Amino acid sequence: MSTLMANASVCLYKRKAFLKPKTRSKKMDGRKWSLGFISLAFLFIASSSAEFLIQQVTEHNRSYSLEANLGLTRVLRDERPSSKIVTITSFSVIKERTEPYESSVFEAAGYKWRLVLYVNGNTNDGGSGHISLYVRIEETWSLPSGWEVNVDLKLFVYNPKQRKYLTVTDGAVKRFNDAKKEWGFGQLIPLSTFYNTNEGYIEQDTGSFGAEILIVKPAQQQEKVTFISNPPDNVFTWKILRFSTLEDRFYYSDDFLVGDRYWRLGFNPKGDGGGRPHALPIFLFAQGFRPNAVATNTWGAVNLRLKNQRSTNHRQIYSAAWYPIRSGYGVGVNNIILLADLKDASKGYLVNDAIIFEAEMVKISVTNIVAA
Repeated sequence: MSTLMANASVCLYKRKAFLKPKTRSKKMDGRKWSLGFISLAFLFIASSSAEFLIQQVTEHNRSYSLEANLGLTRVLRDERPSSKIVTITSFSVIKERTEPYESSVFEAAGYKWRLVLYVNGNTNDGGSGHISLYVRIEETWSLPSGWEVNVDLKLFVYNPKQRKYLTVTDGAVKRFNDAKKEWGFGQLIPLSTFYNTNEGYIEQDTGSFGAEILIVKPAQQQEKVTFISNPPDNVFTWKILRFSTLEDRFYYSDDFLVGDRYWRLGFNPKGDGGGRPHALPIFLFAQGFRPNAVATNTWGAVNLRLKNQRSTNHRQIYSAAWYPIRSGYGVGVNNIILLADLKDASKGYLVNDAIIFEAEMVKISVTNIVAA
């Protein structure tokens, strides 16, 4: 309508541009009135046409279910529909009929249903030139007041040539209730495709259709993952005595609890990985969970330190990772200090043949099951 109005305004403007000044003769005034009347008439016709066009579009959209027909996906699959199959022989007998075929009542997911098939398309749902198929819930008188059934709905057309089922869905959950007892797709499959023998949907004048009804029940619980900064009792200190006597193997601290999980430190005094044999490693390992904790992957962010026993010049690295559910997964560094620097007494890291590691858990995750 805005385009038509704009065109009408342009026409009026052009006519005014060519009108003579008011000092001209009455004859010219008459011509001016005539031109003005023609312009107004044109504007009225244009506006009326636009209004009529909008009315037509509005009426069409009123009958066309966007929710049921927009964004359909169609894929072929091997598995037959799990809820209902209807096969019609002598299809040519009914191919011109406009009234629907309603199947017998069947049970699926604890409710009663019917298939409603328009072999020549449901024109009230934009189905002209298509086959339309719907599912209607039945015997709702037995359901409690205010009932609602949420369904993941898939409808099917069998292709005997490929021995597969064309699966049609739009991915939207269908809410069956007193106000809306029937859902489906007005444009299930084009008639031109269905009747094309090369496509393979109709064979020996027989066509098959189906439905799969899966109830969608809202989750009653949810898993909530919370990240906690500087949790309680988040600093663990481990002093290792008689360092020079330690063997070439991994040593582990006692387990300590931070959040919902137990942790421990570990190192090999002779080095590990790329740092071996010239550097000292340190790792944080995730262990088991406290009683009644939700066992999931756990986020652990930690400051790993080799303490300087004579100053605040500690060696420190920051590490953060998702620790898996299984125990014994470690994250750390192969080189927190060179062994040459560690054994240099003037540097203050090895004192009286002892070293001190420290783990400061700066952020951890805790998982709880809560109401949805």
